[in-house]
Amino acid sequence: MNDNNSVAALPEPVMDDKGNKPESKSRLWIWIASLIILVALIGVGIFFLFRASPGTTAQIRDVFIIVMALVSLVIGVALVILIVQIASLINLIQNEVKPILKSTTDTVNTLKGTTDFLSQNFVDPVIKLNGSLAGLMKLLDLLKIIR
Repeated sequence: MNDNNSVAALPEPVMDDKGNKPESKSRLWIWIASLIILVALIGVGIFFLFRASPGTTAQIRDVFIIVMALVSLVIGVALVILIVQIASLINLIQNEVKPILKSTTDTVNTLKGTTDFLSQNFVDPVIKLNGSLAGLMKLLDLLKIIR
């Protein structure tokens, strides 16, 4: 039966000699292979475009122009959404975070004043009283009144 205060130890992840996980190494090789295949496909496509007739090349060029226009439109919409999100974040910072920071600063200043007050009116007199009592005890010990 397990004690509520004990926590079962998790197994250590398997690492290679450089401290990397084996999954990350295999993912890296997958990305590299994908990139090489993509570059090869682009090269094959360019080769066949050079061998194609001018009419076919013009049609493919027109399709790419349309695709680029659509991509530009999507990027424009994404930028507008990003600007709106930044504006809402700025609004959040100005209207919610700044008042919280001001309230926190006021609380810290109040706490500082309270500690100064306690230090002057409670701690200092107690320290002085303890010092006086220690001096009195030493005097009485020297006079052999109290041992």
